[in-house]
Amino acid sequence: MEPMDIVGKIKEDASLPKATMTKIIKEMLPPDVRVARDAQDLLIECCVEFINLISSESNEVCNREDKRTIAPEHVLKALEVLGFGEYIEEVYAAYEQHKLETVDGLRGGKWSNGAEMTEEEAVAEQQRMFAEARARMKGGATTPRQPDNDPNPES
Repeated sequence: MEPMDIVGKIKEDASLPKATMTKIIKEMLPPDVRVARDAQDLLIECCVEFINLISSESNEVCNREDKRTIAPEHVLKALEVLGFGEYIEEVYAAYEQHKLETVDGLRGGKWSNGAEMTEEEAVAEQQRMFAEARARMKGGATTPRQPDNDPNPES
């Protein structure tokens, strides 16, 4: 990440991506509200400070339990200790949703659409995609892929 993409005085400062944070800020406000750049920078710095605070307290909770790895329950306990108990339910729900999405992503593979393919089908699909890409490179038109309704084309 380039230094200009983040908010911070020096390159070593921990920060968050400015474009992403600006998008989040805009999504949280009514469309007719504008936020000055200085206010955006201040909000980003507040987010960084909040993350540092939660991380530090989570580490202390972890250490009190003689653990070496901060676990989600340490973060939830840190929220409680720091007086953010009202957010625990929402944070836990977001964590559970993240776990579901992560498990689904791992189960399906990075590029999977959820359907299993045999090796022959995968090779055929790869060849079709290569042919399509070659045709595009040469400026030719391609025919769109027709969905396979019959899972066993040899029958």
